[in-house]
Amino acid sequence: MKILVTGSSGLVGSALVPALVKAGHTVCRLVRPESVVTDEQHDGFQVAWNPATGELGGAAVGPDAVVNLAGASIADGRWSAARKAELRASRIDTTRALIAALAKMSARPRVLVSASATGFYGNRGDEILTEESGPGNEFLSDLAEDWESESLKAEAIGIRVVLARFGIVLARNGGALLPMMRAFRFFVGGKIGSGNQWMSWVALDDVVEILRFSLEHAEARGPINVISPQPVQNAEFTKTLAAALHRPALFPAPAFALRLALGEMADALLLSSQRVLPKKLESLGYHFQHPDLAAALKNILNQN
Repeated sequence: MKILVTGSSGLVGSALVPALVKAGHTVCRLVRPESVVTDEQHDGFQVAWNPATGELGGAAVGPDAVVNLAGASIADGRWSAARKAELRASRIDTTRALIAALAKMSARPRVLVSASATGFYGNRGDEILTEESGPGNEFLSDLAEDWESESLKAEAIGIRVVLARFGIVLARNGGALLPMMRAFRFFVGGKIGSGNQWMSWVALDDVVEILRFSLEHAEARGPINVISPQPVQNAEFTKTLAAALHRPALFPAPAFALRLALGEMADALLLSSQRVLPKKLESLGYHFQHPDLAAALKNILNQN
């Protein structure tokens, strides 16, 4: 397949693109004009596009599929009004421009896999959440819901849409795991707040395979929870990570201190509880490579 990918330099995109190329697909990495370089350092090839206008380079014509991973990092900076506007624009406006560009093509892709997040569900305590559960009523919930609504507009032009609701992606060299590992290696790691909040996590290897699965299986459509079938509470997560790193988990991070340091982000990203299950993936027959947290962490730590 010829596959267009936005957000190819991010944590997920930088793992997905080489996997798609290795599998024999032609990958066009959509990058802003000012980011195009003549010295190719990555798998696939670059195609200039302008998210503000939707203008795409000619090499993007005739794709079979699109993976939309564009979006500014949720955790990179406190959530001021300006930062929230940037987070929304980098997802919603960019997706709107992408679909407008696809609509102009005479040969349109068969499928769009567009990123979303389990933040869609909001803070739900011990409630078991599946793709059938409704949204929360917080900033991240509204952001994910609006992002998904924009992505679903591609259905009107005959494109199958998959909404990949990512949980906490575990990887050795980026994402949420890296700062947690640093804390434990310096003997200052521990549970966050009460430790009772549920963490819906997924290994990066599974993320890549789930995205490939979604591209290749026509029955995959709508929201799909991209998470392990074994969510854990934060206290268990930190205990398991400490054991994997051969460190103690002695220094809990009090909720009040996190709120003081991070403001609204603390509740949304660290103290929020989401007990999410991958009901749709399991019904489609996807087999997880790393369903168990201890085994997943061991595999990640053993990677070069």
